[in-house]
Amino acid sequence: MRYSRWVLLTVLTGAVFAESGFCESGASKPDAGKSPTDIPMLSTTVLQAEKVISQAMMDKLSNAVSSEYVIGAEDVLDITVWRNPDLSRQVQVRPDGRFSMPIIRDVVAVGKTPTKLAEEMTNRLKEYVQNPVVAVTLKEVNSSNIFLLGEVANPGKYPLKSKTTLLQGITIAGGFKETAARNQIVIFRFTDVAPGLKRFTASYDDIVLRSGIADNFELKPGDTLVVPSESMVVFPGR
Repeated sequence: MRYSRWVLLTVLTGAVFAESGFCESGASKPDAGKSPTDIPMLSTTVLQAEKVISQAMMDKLSNAVSSEYVIGAEDVLDITVWRNPDLSRQVQVRPDGRFSMPIIRDVVAVGKTPTKLAEEMTNRLKEYVQNPVVAVTLKEVNSSNIFLLGEVANPGKYPLKSKTTLLQGITIAGGFKETAARNQIVIFRFTDVAPGLKRFTASYDDIVLRSGIADNFELKPGDTLVVPSESMVVFPGR
C-alpha cells in the first residue's frame, strides 16, 4: 500500500513539473506547438544571418578609402540622394571618366574625390530638386591597382586605396619569402614621356638600416613591383 502511494506521488510530482515547463535538468521545454526540429532550424537561420552581416561589414571595411582618394575609370560608386530613391543608384564610371544619372545626365567623376563629386552633384540637382543632399560612396576600387610579383608571400593585384609606400606595398602582399633578394627590388612604372615605361630599383636594407629613406617612395596606380629570388641574382644567366 505504501509502495502504491509512493508511485502515485512520484507520477503526480512529475506531472506538476512537466506542466510548469521544467524537466529534470531544470531547463525550459520548447514552446507548445513547435516540433523538436524547430530550434536547430532557428539556430541555423541565426548563424546564416550573422554570417551575412559579418560579410557585409568586412566588405565595407575592405572598400574603405581615405578622404583623398581620387575616383578613376571603372570604379563603382553608390550615389544616394536623400529622400529621392528614384535618383539613387549604383553606377560604374565609364572609360571616358563619366557616368549617367537621371535629370542631370552625364557626370564627370574621374579626377575628383567622392566628397567633391557629391558637392558638384548637389549643386546641379538644385535646379530640379528642393534642398537636395547627395552622398557618394566608393563601392569598388577598380581603377587604382598595384601589382606585386616574385618572392612575396601573396603575389597578385591589390587596390591602391590611399597613399602607399614601397614597404607598405610589400607588407600588403604578406612580406618577403625566405628566398627573396630583398635588396634587388625592381619597380616598373608607366610614364607620360617616352619610352612610356620606367624602371626603378630599391634595397630593403638601404631603406631600413641606412639613409635610403628616399627609396621608400610612394607607389602609383599601375606600378608593378617585382621581388626576384636570390638564385636569379646569383645566377643571372639562367
